[in-house]
Amino acid sequence: MPYDLGDSALDAKLKDLVDSVLADGNHHADHTHDNDIIGEMLVSGLKMLRDDTDRGDLKLVNSALKEMRYSFVVFSQYRNTPKVTIFGSARTQPEDPNYKLAAEFARTMTDARWMVITGAGPGIMEAGNLGAGQELGFGVNIRLPFESEPNEYIHESRVINFKYFFTRKLMFVKESDAFAIFPGGFGTQDEAFELLTLMQTGKSDMHPIVLMEAEGTGYWDAWLGFITELEKQGMISPDDRSLFTLTNSIEDASDEIRNFYSNYHSMRYVKGRLVLRMHRPPKPDLIKSLNTEFSDIVSTGQIEAIDITPDETASDDNVELHRIRLHFNRRNFGRLRMLIDRINETPEDA
Repeated sequence: MPYDLGDSALDAKLKDLVDSVLADGNHHADHTHDNDIIGEMLVSGLKMLRDDTDRGDLKLVNSALKEMRYSFVVFSQYRNTPKVTIFGSARTQPEDPNYKLAAEFARTMTDARWMVITGAGPGIMEAGNLGAGQELGFGVNIRLPFESEPNEYIHESRVINFKYFFTRKLMFVKESDAFAIFPGGFGTQDEAFELLTLMQTGKSDMHPIVLMEAEGTGYWDAWLGFITELEKQGMISPDDRSLFTLTNSIEDASDEIRNFYSNYHSMRYVKGRLVLRMHRPPKPDLIKSLNTEFSDIVSTGQIEAIDITPDETASDDNVELHRIRLHFNRRNFGRLRMLIDRINETPEDA
């Protein structure tokens, strides 16, 4: 059923408007087939007008859309460069060992040709941008009464200002390939649990999450105790622990993140089946091992090596990569992370 205004004359005018914008040539040719989505966005705006939506609600939607649009523009210029987000307290001082650890971790990741995203504020965020340097860092800034200006270590062209936490969080998750979480307060814990929730429920693709702290500071000890209690009471699965790694070693954190993408590349559901894309072709012995070790997360059939699917070909979606496919039960995402780790164990010459 089409999503439209239900008025043929108005719907025709909207279509003409979208077509005229496409006809002016001031856009990427690949987007000419997206006119239906743009049309539906305009329909939603006009429906809110027709619904007599409260002005405060309209302002919320308008601000969120503008924030997302500008964020897309900024990040699109660096689409092919991997990025790690650093979370942590705004109150951490430069003399704190965790500040120094965050700065050195960021420097290590940029040396490995990654870029760094932070919340643009002081403390751990500042340390991350300091370590990354102005040319390799982003600041996803939230406007707060007591903390409004981004730190000095981010180039202004890569600072994005947000009014709302929800749009800011969306951009962190959408644009990051990995996450490093340092000691912090309510905000940091909120970000940590939201990340874990998104991956545990399949609302986000798999990404490496590293919990970091300076040696001897003990921040994560009580947190791990709480996680153990959740597990004891059956509120999380023991396998969910595989969704994160705890370390105070920069080398181990960097290895954890980069090794995650050593063979595994990305995932996509195609006609209800999960397709995992990888850099190296899966050998028969690996497929056999995966079916033995991970049969518990396969709803029907088996894990199999496949050629690129027609849906991926049609959207030019990583056509050069190799693939395996399974009917994943969409429940045991901790086990799925273990499967990805198993794929990455395969040596390049195997």
